[in-house]
Amino acid sequence: MVPGWYLFVCCAVAALISNFSIPFIRTFALRTGFVDRPNQRKIHREPIPLLGGLAIYISFVVAAGVLGHRHSTYWGITAGGFIIFGIGVLDDYYKTRGRDFKAWPKFLMQIAAAIVLVLFHVRISGVNLPFGHMYYAFPGWLSAVATVFWVVAVTNMMNFLDGVDGLAAGIAAISALTLVFIALMKGQDMMAMLAISLVGSALGFLKYNFHPARIFMGDAGATFLGYALSAIAVDGAFKSATIVSLAVPMLALGVPILDTLWVVSRRFKERRPIYIADKGHTFHLLMKSGLNQVQTVAILYLVGVCFSLASILVEIVSH
Repeated sequence: MVPGWYLFVCCAVAALISNFSIPFIRTFALRTGFVDRPNQRKIHREPIPLLGGLAIYISFVVAAGVLGHRHSTYWGITAGGFIIFGIGVLDDYYKTRGRDFKAWPKFLMQIAAAIVLVLFHVRISGVNLPFGHMYYAFPGWLSAVATVFWVVAVTNMMNFLDGVDGLAAGIAAISALTLVFIALMKGQDMMAMLAISLVGSALGFLKYNFHPARIFMGDAGATFLGYALSAIAVDGAFKSATIVSLAVPMLALGVPILDTLWVVSRRFKERRPIYIADKGHTFHLLMKSGLNQVQTVAILYLVGVCFSLASILVEIVSH
């Protein structure tokens, strides 16, 4: 098992890089007008810098690369994550100009980024059947399709969740920490180091993103967090999974999955496009009930912790 101080160093390096880079990124964003301006759908009331995702991406790549540079999953996340981050920055740029970036180019680039992971052999390869101690290996096409679907779905789920100060970063940290424990239980030291680096990146950013936020991660940051979480889950929690333990990564990402299911089902019922943003997310409903931003985020953090504990319990029971 990887020494505990390795994990601490990875987390600390990521957190420090993320935290100390944000003031410079924030200044640059303000000077160049790369800010998120308020409108009737958004909660904030003044322009907020929108390049926080850069701190998350760079801090993860550097911290995880110290020990993970020889592992294919690290390079898959780094390369595919660059695509995700790049298209996210373009989307954010359109927002700073009061325009909407079309959904289909983003979707195609997310698929391309997911395929990058498959090319780096990060894929959902099969499942252990509960009877006869048999392993069912997915055909190559099914493995690729399942991986791409999972990665693109989680990438967008985390982006959906980024609507309240500190919510997406905090939930990402909770989910990533859960994947650390799952990886250690399965003897997957490298996945634990990648996940703990993501924890540090998110926590370092959270200092400036918790209410009242001084910077936003933007689509670039939120989609990268979702992308990295999905990739670590594929090469971690999904590896050698039983049918029962397939629920482990889904529970670890319970809050974004729950929010997305609610939003998609409601928009489908109302016959509205699922990619058109509105004020109908779970966090919006909590705030409409009278809670403020901090109370809303605290409740969803608690829900996230409950999902995470359930995820770890299922992993223990399934083995």
